Amino acid sequence: MSQEAQSQQSQSPQALEAMIGYQLKHLQSVLRSRMDETLRPLGLSTPQYACLELLRRAPGASNSELARGAFVTRQTMNTLLKGLQDRGLVTRATKAETGRALPTTLTAEGGKALDQAVERVERISALMVSSLDEELKGHLGEALDLCIGALESEDTRSPHEG
Repeated sequence: MSQEAQSQQSQSPQALEAMIGYQLKHLQSVLRSRMDETLRPLGLSTPQYACLELLRRAPGASNSELARGAFVTRQTMNTLLKGLQDRGLVTRATKAETGRALPTTLTAEGGKALDQAVERVERISALMVSSLDEELKGHLGEALDLCIGALESEDTRSPHEG
């Protein structure tokens, strides 16, 4: 290979498929698609499932807390909660006990729906890591936690971010 060709090759961008951020987004996209497929027969979407799971873990959570935990906007969560409430899967207080937050709780019917959903989502999660041994699964979890921590730390934000 000529020196010019080597120089061009070293300056060419990394293949998109080899970039970790792209790989993570691809994984997230495939995982979301698989989760939506498996939850559809239960009449649930992935964000609805996430909401129910969050409510099981934190009964009385506010709309804002649920939105953050499910990675959706507050407006989207409000719509999502209205749908879950109409189906009898959650209950929402009509009046705030303190402040403006209307606490939401899982109903018995919501708990049953969540149990069915968890079973399906766990199968997808198991499939996702099925080619990894226990050591690699542990390393993957640790590595992802470190990546999340690095991006969430205050030190990595530019002065233009809030």
